[in-house]
Amino acid sequence: MPLSRFSEYLEAVKFQHTLFALPFALAAMFAASGGRPGWRLAGLVMLAMVAARTCAMAWNRVADAGLDARNPRTSGRAVPAGRIRKASMAILAIGAAAVFVGACAWLNALALALSPVALVLLLGYSYTKRFTVFSHFFLGMALACAPVGAWVAARAEIGGPALALAGFVTLWTAGFDVLYACQDVDFDRAENLRSIPAAIGIPGALIVSALCHLSAVGFLPLFIRAANLGTLSWIAAAAVTALLALEHALVRPGNLKRLETAFFQVNGAASVAFGILACADAWKAA
Repeated sequence: MPLSRFSEYLEAVKFQHTLFALPFALAAMFAASGGRPGWRLAGLVMLAMVAARTCAMAWNRVADAGLDARNPRTSGRAVPAGRIRKASMAILAIGAAAVFVGACAWLNALALALSPVALVLLLGYSYTKRFTVFSHFFLGMALACAPVGAWVAARAEIGGPALALAGFVTLWTAGFDVLYACQDVDFDRAENLRSIPAAIGIPGALIVSALCHLSAVGFLPLFIRAANLGTLSWIAAAAVTALLALEHALVRPGNLKRLETAFFQVNGAASVAFGILACADAWKAA
């Protein structure tokens, strides 16, 4: 495959956005393994994480191909623009799902047993906006599979710290997805798609987003205490809280020009900061 073609696929599935959930998976893995996960575990967790997200995004492009073609904001994407065939994207999703299940099988029996549950959440999210305004929270639960799955990979059990971190990821994701959906209020209403901004308007949606993020940060102390982490993790939690506050300072009901910065850069920075500091904390304590 030519490099330009490969790059087109990476852009189509927004591969760089893997950065959003991966650091939380790594934080859970380091905490669950006592700061010393080993190369095999780390490699398989990262492989499973990347494959799962690639599967979800590729299938989202398949499921939303018609909607993307009618939305002026997304009509230039690779599938609606005809640069990538829908069938090719479906094959990518199936292949990524197979890699994900294979990685889970190499990890342990519980990871393999739970892999279909994760796939249902990852693939099912794309259809939720057709029938519920809570689609943002379904996306949050899909991304929350990352820390839970990493904990299962390390310990072959579902631990309390992982559930606390999953609570954060669910509400954090729902909050920034509500913000992102503010761009498509008119389109969603015209297409009868369900979203919180379309249902209650942008001012109300910004309040819901802020409440999600305010609730989300409450889960970080629960994770830190349950995982017996220390100072670096508390600094990480403070940094995440400050960055989320900045995110809401950047977006106003009458001015969404800085929404892209708030969505991509601020959330990416929050995720990376927490992942690095929490992993370093677990490693230092080992």
